[in-house]
This record gives sequence, C-alpha cells and structure tokens, in this order.
Amino acid sequence: MKAIIYCRVSTQKEQQTTSLSRQKEELVKLAADKNFTVLKIIEEKESGYDFDREGIFEMLDLFTNKKADCLLIQDETRLGRGNTKIALFHQLNKMNVPVFSVSHQGELQLSESDTMVLQIVGLVEEYQRKIHNLKIKRGMRKAIDKGFNPEKNLSNQQNAQGRERIKFPIEEVVRLRRNKLSFDEIAITLRGLGYNVSKATVHRRYQEFSLVESNESKR
Repeated sequence: MKAIIYCRVSTQKEQQTTSLSRQKEELVKLAADKNFTVLKIIEEKESGYDFDREGIFEMLDLFTNKKADCLLIQDETRLGRGNTKIALFHQLNKMNVPVFSVSHQGELQLSESDTMVLQIVGLVEEYQRKIHNLKIKRGMRKAIDKGFNPEKNLSNQQNAQGRERIKFPIEEVVRLRRNKLSFDEIAITLRGLGYNVSKATVHRRYQEFSLVESNESKR
C-alpha cells in the first residue's frame, strides 16, 4: 500500500523539533515493517486543535484523489485534539482510509469513548442527509404542483443520463456562503474535506436548497 506519514508537534521549541524527527524515524520504520511504500512525509508545527493546517489539507487531497491508501501517525493525538481529532477521523472513515500508529504497532484502535462519538456523528449526519433529501423532495413536489417543469431546466440531458448525484453537506455550503465565501472557494474547501465537487455543482445545489427554503418559508 502507498502510505502518507504525518508528523506534528505544537511549538517551535528545540525539544519539539527533536520529537518531530523521532516521529518521522519511527514512522518510516513502521512503514518498512509493514512493507508500505511511503508516498509523502508531512511534518507540521501547529496546534492539534487547529483544523486549518496546510499539511492536513494536503493529506486529505491525496486521499481524495486516490493517490495514497493509508495514513501513518505516532498516535491519535498527532492527527488532532478535541473536536478536530474527531472531525478528521470521521472524514478518514468516510474515505475508508486505514490509519496505522506506532503506539499500536499496527492499525490504530480508538478509545471506546472516541468510537462512540464517531458513531453518533455518523448517525446524525445520516439523518441530516435524510431530512435534507426529504425537504428537497417536498419542495420539488410543491413547485411541480405550481406548474414547474423540471425537464425544461435540464440542459444537455442526453449527455447526463445515469450520472450519480454527488453527495456533500449542503449545510456546510450554506454556512460558508453566509461567511461571504465565493462558490469557487467553497468548492475548494469541500474538496479539501474529501468531497470531489466542482464550483458549478456547489452553485447548483445551493440554488436548489434556496428554492426549497423559500417554498418552506411560504407555507
């Protein structure tokens, strides 16, 4: 398997720099023991509570584009701490990326409490998706009842038959849009989180959501 090695310390202090080197050395050895090919070694000096890290987005981008198969870390705290850790492990789980650690000398085993939180997050996300899809369907039915013809709004329909609808969190698009991000910036952010979407797709889905919200508010 092709592996990404991720090393992190929280400060620029000399002893932390030594820790960074030690992490790298131990992880390279772990990769050799597992017969993994090291595709990339990412080293960062950033807080584990901070999600906005260049190395994290580089790592997620490599997994999104199927250039790497697994992640190697010293222990789960090197990936992140607090809510950031949970969010990153949730994203890696969604992408089916196995994580190996030096502390376990094999595939990482999260604590029972962290595993429970990830299960709850996954369940909540699934129900949010179902609620959103139901809102879309209700809004479309109401629009059709008022004379809206969806077939007239599908350009190049003959070239799009059978195309699978891309799934991504529309609530995150709405939040980022409210924070004044452009659709291009939102698409880049979502791709960093593992959703392979284009600017046009993000814009179209946002328009659909806005239509549903507008119809719901008029009820």
